[in-house]
Amino acid sequence: MAGKKEKTRYSDAELEEFREIILKKLEKAQKDYDQLRSGLNNSDGNDVKDTSPTFKVMEEGAATLGKEETGQLAQRQMKFIQHLQAALIRIENKTYGVCRETGKLIPKERLRAVPHATLSIEAKSAGKR
Repeated sequence: MAGKKEKTRYSDAELEEFREIILKKLEKAQKDYDQLRSGLNNSDGNDVKDTSPTFKVMEEGAATLGKEETGQLAQRQMKFIQHLQAALIRIENKTYGVCRETGKLIPKERLRAVPHATLSIEAKSAGKR
């Protein structure tokens, strides 16, 4: 009796489940990104009520730092959105969930936690040497 053939891709039903997960994450990520962007655009409107020059300089310094950090967060968020969009394309191509190093299926648990993953834990660990 022949052994069970190893699965080389997820079924359409499984891919549909992952698509739902990704679409939900994508919607939230887009909202977070929009909030960060509007925070960046509105950060100039802060009034400095105290007239002390020292206070004003400290306020401006804090605003600049906050703007820089917010900009970095927005960039990171956009990268995350792009990874999720790329994962949707892999679902369309039916290559989603296949490790790009080993060619084996990435376990569902990992994909549920990190839906844009392209490497299995083994391949990721091997690359860190």
